[in-house]
Amino acid sequence: QVQLVESGGGLVQTGGSLNLSCAASGSIRSINAMGWYRQAPGKQRELVARIGNFIGTNYAESVQGRFTISRNNAKNTVYLQMNSLKPEDTAVYYCNAVLSTYRSAPSNYWGQGTQVTVSS
Repeated sequence: QVQLVESGGGLVQTGGSLNLSCAASGSIRSINAMGWYRQAPGKQRELVARIGNFIGTNYAESVQGRFTISRNNAKNTVYLQMNSLKPEDTAVYYCNAVLSTYRSAPSNYWGQGTQVTVSS
């Protein structure tokens, strides 16, 4: 069984910073990619940033230059440093991992989500 546990969300003022982290645990054989998605009320879930073995790093245009994704392979953990936050960044942020276990081929796994609220 695989778990993704997120932390670091919260309430911050416009221009502030937050650092999200997500740790994957369980019978993990290998992780192909990890990333962050977000979903604002009434909107579809969208990619924020991802980092992977073959894809490098990708960012949504709206966060380019403000957010930085990084990964600690030894800890199966991905981080998202968010700077210069704007009210439009307010959303539930979900961690995602594409990984294989000792019993299954690469599949998508999701965390439970962490709320990020940016006040104006």
